[in-house]
Amino acid sequence: MTLISRLILIVSMVVSFHSYAYPGMQPSQASSTLNKIVVLPAPFPIASVDFHDIAGNKINFEQFKGKVVVINMWATWCPPCVRELPALQRLADALDKDNYVLLPISIDAQADETVQPFLKSLKLSQFRSYFDPQQALREVFPLDTIPATFILNKEGELVAYVRTYVDWDDVNALKFIEQFSGANTQNNHKVSKVAK
Repeated sequence: MTLISRLILIVSMVVSFHSYAYPGMQPSQASSTLNKIVVLPAPFPIASVDFHDIAGNKINFEQFKGKVVVINMWATWCPPCVRELPALQRLADALDKDNYVLLPISIDAQADETVQPFLKSLKLSQFRSYFDPQQALREVFPLDTIPATFILNKEGELVAYVRTYVDWDDVNALKFIEQFSGANTQNNHKVSKVAK
C-alpha cells in the first residue's frame, strides 16, 4: 500500500469517526428529566378542590398544609404514567413523612374498580393512590397532558410543576424536592443543578 493510500485511509477513518449517517445517530447527551420541572418565580395560591381516597373519603390539599406535597396525576391507560409508578413508590418510601407527602391521583373514569386491581397486577399493591374520576382538579391543574406532577410548598401554594414523564429514581430527586421545605420558599427557589 502506498503512502498516499495509507494517508487517505487514516484520514477517512478519522472523519468517519466524527460524522454520522443521519441526525439522531450522535451519542446521547443524557440529561436528567428533573431539568424539565418548571420552578415558579413565586408561589401561586391554588383553590381547594376535593378528590377522594380508596374508602371514598373526601380529601383536599388543605389537609396537608405544613408539608411539601408532591401531586402526581396519572391514569392506568397512560404508558408514561405507568412507567413512573414504581419510581414514585420508591420516592414515597424515601421521603420524610413528617415533612413531605406524595399524592398520586388517578384520573381514570372507573378508578374505584380499575386502579387497585391494576396496581396489584404490577406488584404495586402497597402503592397508595387517590382518585379524581370526574377530574375536579382540572379547576386548579391543567390535566390535558399526563403524567403531570405539581409540587406545593408547606403553605399549600404551587411552587413547581412538570407535565411529562420524570425519572423519580434520579439521584437528585430527593434533593430537588427538599429545596421547597424552607420556611420562606419564595426566596428558596433555586433550581438544583442536576448531574449530567
